Order: sequence, then structure tokens, then C-alpha cells
Amino acid sequence: MAKIICGIQQMGIGVPDVQSIWKWYREHFGIDVRIFEEAAEAPLMTRYTGGVIHSRTATLALSMESGGGFEIWQFTSRPTEKSTEPIILGDFGLYACRIKSKDVKATHAFLVKKGANVLSEPQQLPNGSYHFMVEDPNGNIFDIVEGSGWFMETGFEGKTGGVAGTMIGVSSIEKALPLYQTILGYDKIVYDVTDTFEAFNNIPNGNQKIRRVLLQHSEDRKGPFAKLLGPTQIELVQAVDRTDAKSIFKNRFWGDWGFIHLCFDVQGMDELQKECEQAGFPFTVDSGKTFDMGEAGGRFSYIEDPDGTWIEFVETHKVPVMKKLGWYIHLKNKKPGAFLPNWMLRAMRFNRVKD
Repeated sequence: MAKIICGIQQMGIGVPDVQSIWKWYREHFGIDVRIFEEAAEAPLMTRYTGGVIHSRTATLALSMESGGGFEIWQFTSRPTEKSTEPIILGDFGLYACRIKSKDVKATHAFLVKKGANVLSEPQQLPNGSYHFMVEDPNGNIFDIVEGSGWFMETGFEGKTGGVAGTMIGVSSIEKALPLYQTILGYDKIVYDVTDTFEAFNNIPNGNQKIRRVLLQHSEDRKGPFAKLLGPTQIELVQAVDRTDAKSIFKNRFWGDWGFIHLCFDVQGMDELQKECEQAGFPFTVDSGKTFDMGEAGGRFSYIEDPDGTWIEFVETHKVPVMKKLGWYIHLKNKKPGAFLPNWMLRAMRFNRVKD
């Protein structure tokens, strides 16, 4: 089967308390549909957890409006460690998570009313679209951007959907581009600018000069969940004047506090593995033919970008639609690239958690 990148499935977020922060995400972003919730050991991740098998609890949740979800992840066998150094714009890794909005100014007003730590007024990106930045209670930065490709109307007052991409700090734009443009399919450069930006004034070292390259995929994504996941963009950020930029996860484990991985829903994992190896990005973790998370199953793998940022791939084989009725979607033998029917995707709304 040929490789298919179906879209961003989720942003992994390491947290000290899953339930409290997920409640905040439900109330502020409308990420309220639970796909799975599981507590277990993570034996395949010892490469990134000090050679020790650690236990964790994880909740995967999304918005039916559209966009990728959050995998909210908490260690249960050790504390979730926060960086002892400030995370500065231009440090290497997943710096900010992009959230799609139907009306950026209305979302800004909603989050101000909710008392969120809004870091900027709506500003124009170099391509003219509006965005602003907000910080969650754990200090993670979210970039609220104009969205497209909406799936269904939920009536959420904040007018947001889910993950629409991410801002990634890199040491070299040129070294990073082959992975993001070729393997991940973000082949179109929307803008490539070097300057200082007012929207970053209230974040550490936000007044420094940076190079920003916004990438998008020129072809529509396809695959079972592509209509729900929607289009996404990745912005690569390089600090041009700093010589002290560091990894965001320096001296910490995967799963610790912050954005731990960017996960893509894929088909054709074997062909993807060959392509990654040939391009110099071999799988560092591979679950093999399948893994079972109780409520969901499939195959997952990891690669690292040139600066060690964790990129996850998941080939979904089973996912719950209505767990109470024992209704699951089984995808292992589905036609590659085929969309699931809208009615089937819409049925996932019955897993919504109401406060």
C-alpha cells in the first residue's frame, strides 16, 4: 500500500493532571469528544524515558467542528517534569499548537471573557490572515488562526475547532524542509519572512528577529478521517540572532510537561517506513503490526526531525464510535485513501463529555 498522510491526528501534550486541563480545553477550545481514555505502561517508549518502563494515563479528545485532537498524557509512575529553564521563541521543538477559528476576533473576545491568559491582540500574519496567542494554565502556548475545511456545527461559543498545525523551532530551515515538505507533504511555501513581530511581544524573547516559513499541503488530504481532521499548516521558526537556542525537552523525558509530539494519521506504514529510512529519518520506535489501547488499536511509530522533535505516525485499525453500544470502526482492510461516510464520523459526537 502506498503511503498516505491523512492529516494531523493529534498533538501530544504532557501534563501534571489530565482531568483538570482537559476540562479547561473543553471549556475554552471545545475539545470535548473523548475517543479513548486508558491507563497503562509504555514499554515501547523506553528510548525516550531513561531506559525505564513508565506508567501513564492518556486521553484522546477532539472537536467535531474539525481539526486534530489532543492526546493529553500524564505520567503515573513519576512526576511530570517541567522545564527548569524558560522556553524561548526559537528553541527547538513544538513551540506552539495552532487552533483553528471561524472568527479570530470573536474567539479572542470569548477567551478574554473567560479570563484566559491572552498574550496578544489579533494581529495579521505575513500572509494577511489574523491570529493571536493564548497560554493555557500549564504555560503551553496556543496560536489561534483562521481556519478552513470545517466538518460540522456544534454551537460552541468560542468558534474554535481543533489542531490546525503547529509552530516548530528549528536550528536550520533548510535542514528541516526535506522532512516537512517531502515526507509530510507540506510542499507549498505560503511565506518566508525574517523580522520581529508584535504578536510575540508578551512571550519570552519575543522581540527578537526570527525567520518564519509557513508551509501548507497543496493537495487535499484523503483517508478515513481526513474530512474531520481538515487542512493544516506547519510554521518553521528559526532564531537568526541567537546562539544559545536549545531543545525544549533538553534533559527531560518524552511525556514530560509540554507539547511532546505531533501525530499524523497515516495509511501504508510499511512504505512510509521505507521512505523515511531512505531520507535519513528512520523509525526510532515501532509498535510492529498492531498495538491495543483497549478502546483503540493500530500501529504507531516515531521519527525525529533534524533537531530531535518527535513526530508520531499512527495507522488506525480500530476506533470507537459509540463505546456504550460496542460500536467500533474497523479500518485494517478498508480501501486506501477512502473517506468514511459523514454519518459515521458524525456519530462520534455521542462520545461528547458535558460539564
